[in-house]
Amino acid sequence: MPSKLAEFEKHWAQRDDPHSFSGVWRFHDLLPFAPRDKCVTVGEGQTLLHQSDGAGKYAGMKLGRLFLQYEGMNPSGSFKDNGMSAAFTHARTVGARRAACASTGNTSASLALYCSVTRLMQAVIFVGSGKIAFGKLSQALDYGALTVQIAGDFDDAMARVQEITKELGIYLVNSVNPFRLEGQKTIMLRVLEALRWETPDWIIVPGGNLGNSSAFGKAFFELKELGLIDRIPRMAVINATGARTLYDLYEEQGVRWNEGKPNLPAVDAYCQDMDATGRRASTIASAIEINRPVNLMKCLRALQWTNGVVRHVSDQEILDAKAQVGAGGMGCEPASAASVAGAKRLVAEGVISPDERVVCILTGHQLKDPKATVAYHTTDQQQFNEVLGSRGVRRAAYANRAVAVANDKDEIIKAIRLYGSNM
Repeated sequence: MPSKLAEFEKHWAQRDDPHSFSGVWRFHDLLPFAPRDKCVTVGEGQTLLHQSDGAGKYAGMKLGRLFLQYEGMNPSGSFKDNGMSAAFTHARTVGARRAACASTGNTSASLALYCSVTRLMQAVIFVGSGKIAFGKLSQALDYGALTVQIAGDFDDAMARVQEITKELGIYLVNSVNPFRLEGQKTIMLRVLEALRWETPDWIIVPGGNLGNSSAFGKAFFELKELGLIDRIPRMAVINATGARTLYDLYEEQGVRWNEGKPNLPAVDAYCQDMDATGRRASTIASAIEINRPVNLMKCLRALQWTNGVVRHVSDQEILDAKAQVGAGGMGCEPASAASVAGAKRLVAEGVISPDERVVCILTGHQLKDPKATVAYHTTDQQQFNEVLGSRGVRRAAYANRAVAVANDKDEIIKAIRLYGSNM
């Protein structure tokens, strides 16, 4: 065990070693559940912590205080590869021949990639009808996964995959798998690494199945217990308004971890009401379009460790924040932008001070869901209404619309002079 986190820097010089190159396995000393020579890597974790003054200004932060942890740089284009590397490693050690998941898209893409690259097992993927962005579905199909599309949403797919994997003896890689969360802890290790091992004031993360928030809280709790950091940052989990289970339970009903004794009757009553009223998650941020987060209890524990808060933001707020992130060159999928929209809200509320150091997690690449991006910036009102209007989005305040001109040199020059920048 290292005496200080800076000791991990020795791996930077060993780029010819796949495990030192991995942004997960170079922290193997903190993940000792598998022999190092058995760890599976496809080059995950080569990600960037980017100071974004544009997104920071939008959120109301002072210059140099807001950072974006861009997990879209992973091989499959999302943060899922961090946890998949760890879960896949465990699956390999127990001799699994098939691995399965329910998915809104990113988990399926990651599992399919690891199966395809390593040829160690077959991927079996459960998706809901019309509940997966084409950018993500295309990955699962291209990588050769057996894709099962069921009538229902993610919660339905999650219930079925748990039943079927148990009956058929298939290895389950959803984030109920504890090894997934072990791999996702390394995102925070890389954040600390980029900040020269200094702890930020806030970590802001989108809330879907709550695997990341659970993993991040666990990472900081363990580092503090080991004496490798002297304080734990606060964490904010940001739901979409159309999928706000955690917010309702935590902020509205006051459900807490309570040292392992949460108010389970309140949780059960909430879920029963969802079923009775037929309430379903609905948001343009498909990656967090989840009613029943499987890591709810672990997230409550993480919120206790981090003195955390929970908020929800509308699809309008998500897409406006997404446009601001994209304008700074870090294009992300809609769910990612919930973190920046959440930062803006928390600064406006006075919960976050503009001079605190804040890290927003961008969970997935822009090309995971290009349909939403193009619709936001389009000049075609019908396309805007079909994709976004049905989600309650009424305007595109930061749209970068194409300029239509005749096929004429003089007209094109005139348009460039009229609309172009003088940078």
